[in-house]
Amino acid sequence: MAGPRVVIIGAGVVGAALADEISARGWTEVTVVDQGPLPATGGSSSHAPGLVFQANPSKTMTELARYTVEKFCSLDVDGQPCFLQVGGLEVATTPERVTELHRRHGWLTAWGVDSRILTADECVEKHPLVNRERVLAGLHIPTDGLAKAVLAVEAQIRRATGRGVTFLARHEVLDVLRADGEVTGVRTDQGDLAADIVVCCAGIWGPKIARMVGMNLPLTPLGHQLAWTGPVPALAGQTEEAVRPILRHQDADLYYRDRHDTLGIGYYGHRPMPITADEILSVDEADAMPSVLKFTEDDFADAWTETQSLLPATKDAKVEEGINGLFSFTTDGLPLLGESPDVKGFWVAEAVWVTHSAGVGRAVAEWLVDGHCSSFDLHECDVNRFEPHQLSPEYVLARDCQNFVEVYDILHPLQPSGDPRPIRTTPFHARQQELGAFFLEANGWERPQWYDANAPLVEGRSIVTPNDWAARYWSPIVAAEAQTTRETVAMYDMTALKRLEVSGRGAADLLERLCTGKVAKSVGSVTYTLLLDHDGGIRSDITVARLAPDVFQVGANGNLDLDWFTRHLPADGTVQVRDITPGTCCIGLWGPLAREVLQPLTDEDFSATGLKYFRAQRAHIGSVPVTAMRLSYVGELGWELYTTADLGQKLWDTLWRAARPLGGIAAGRGAFNSLRLEKGYRSFGTDMTYEHDPYEAGVGFAVKADKEDFVGKAALERRRADVRRKLTCLTIEDPRAVVMGKEPVYDGQRAVGYVTSAAFGYTIGKGIAYAWLPAELAVPGTTVHIGYFDQRVEAAVAEEPLFDPAMSRLRG
Repeated sequence: MAGPRVVIIGAGVVGAALADEISARGWTEVTVVDQGPLPATGGSSSHAPGLVFQANPSKTMTELARYTVEKFCSLDVDGQPCFLQVGGLEVATTPERVTELHRRHGWLTAWGVDSRILTADECVEKHPLVNRERVLAGLHIPTDGLAKAVLAVEAQIRRATGRGVTFLARHEVLDVLRADGEVTGVRTDQGDLAADIVVCCAGIWGPKIARMVGMNLPLTPLGHQLAWTGPVPALAGQTEEAVRPILRHQDADLYYRDRHDTLGIGYYGHRPMPITADEILSVDEADAMPSVLKFTEDDFADAWTETQSLLPATKDAKVEEGINGLFSFTTDGLPLLGESPDVKGFWVAEAVWVTHSAGVGRAVAEWLVDGHCSSFDLHECDVNRFEPHQLSPEYVLARDCQNFVEVYDILHPLQPSGDPRPIRTTPFHARQQELGAFFLEANGWERPQWYDANAPLVEGRSIVTPNDWAARYWSPIVAAEAQTTRETVAMYDMTALKRLEVSGRGAADLLERLCTGKVAKSVGSVTYTLLLDHDGGIRSDITVARLAPDVFQVGANGNLDLDWFTRHLPADGTVQVRDITPGTCCIGLWGPLAREVLQPLTDEDFSATGLKYFRAQRAHIGSVPVTAMRLSYVGELGWELYTTADLGQKLWDTLWRAARPLGGIAAGRGAFNSLRLEKGYRSFGTDMTYEHDPYEAGVGFAVKADKEDFVGKAALERRRADVRRKLTCLTIEDPRAVVMGKEPVYDGQRAVGYVTSAAFGYTIGKGIAYAWLPAELAVPGTTVHIGYFDQRVEAAVAEEPLFDPAMSRLRG
């Protein structure tokens, strides 16, 4: 036996996959417990219809699904295959859905999965039951298919058992044992199991298990309707279980699969049916299995009517059985993976469907054994990504139910979230409302995208309206605000960006160990730097301001940065880290006239020499004490001005009164995004993630290679010599061809990369897209094409930054 003692709670498709993957990496002192029988334990895996569609806007989720397909295709149980690769077919019955299928085809192409847009006739050829009169087009993915979930569980159990893993059926977990903030074991109804690591793969019971260690999982089990027809005469004689592609009719929230001469029908169009983990029956109490609730025929009526229209052959059949099967939903539709922030050794792999199960098993196994995941970028899936308000029961229930309702909807990248909203408002909110702000949500904050009060600024400007998709949640005011920022001065609400305070006599040493740059500099210094994982991948890009010998303010990207710092705190208590975002606020005052606004309001010297670029100082702006940092994400002279929340409105009013006579405005996030791309500033989580290193991402300047050591340094030195891809600036001449991100990039007919961020550059008069491309194509002047729905948009690789390469405006 090798490795630490591991107990996995749950032997469904995720727990079995993890046991298989972790034992393959040499950890064999592993025990898997489940309250139900094996291999059909009674959880969601036991009733899952098994449809695996790989198309997803998330690159990570598609890659997790692709690995699952590849692995399941290699598995069998006594000759019975664990995957039936019949392909997937998504059909469109409306023009809007046809357009959406082209977008989905773009995702698949960008993420490296083969797919093709089909004509209506080709759809019928692939799936002869489809009504030709209803269908306009289709998307075919040859590698999709049917996962035989229970067989896959059994196959992986056999593999893991062969390496020494123990599986214990009919063991109900009563508690997770711990001491001194670490897990020590698991208590079951049949005795205790010692453990150094406990991984919760309990699925719909996950919140109940996590609660045993005081952990709040934002997961809701919801009932989902699955019905089976009786024999369909048109399928008479079909001896193979499945011969037609799995089918999605997303316009009506439906999907279909073969089962010999019958059809399975899945439906998301009914009302949400949430249940708590505590309300789920035990294995012995449930009639069939705990994850199966009674079928509610009335909720299925519309689904059956629509099915008979799309698949006319079903008119000769009846719905003979059905269930309301429980599945896990989360507030953002993504899994919950990682270690508890409070109890060392307690891990979760939750809210994972069969589609992504084997991929998640591999990802978590790598994470546990190696200390990081090398196969997948997991920043979207980390269980510690949530803000505190996102864990409240009201929020979780509302957003989980919303995700159920929207699971097949056509969602725009900027589409606002639903209730509960508003949740977090900045001290400037009332003033922004007075200016007619159009708000979108950012980390729960209401953040202006543009201001209707600036509509007169559009007059006399040549502003081209982008294509229909890009014009959603857009206004010509965005262009006017961007141009006005470059012409005069603008105030930007930057409160939504997370701010951390790292303090204590060990603070400088901790930051030096975690950051790629030198941050233990003079008081008043501000440093742009990176946080790396142990494999040299970028965990975050941050700014670190030294405000006092033992006090640093960190401009972070989200809660994962707080979690990263917290996990690396020294045990001697010499460093404290806290989130100061809720109690503070920030205004970015930027533009060529910014100094004319600010200097008359203070006795401090804000001249070019008085407060140099990337320096910070305390000051009073009028009667408001602020921390002023001379940096800018829009590429203009100016400062980030921080104060406490109680003084935020006073700061706004003071700056507003001074800015207005100079033509100053309040500007929104739409303008901000355009301006930052003109300067080539990266956005973590969009342009670069855990899978990228600094040299690929174009931020190698933030790495001080002569530093004695920092987390990830050794791995980074190995990666530096082998840069095969680069984050590349592209420009687009066609002013209407504004892309949105996640589109494939082609070199001729070959897909070679994908777009990350994109916007129109209102200063340079061109569209801008950043994209990951092979290094040999990242040469200025190279022509590529972006796949935008059913179009190919010509783009050219450009030198960056596109605006003010000499940095004269920033340093003026």
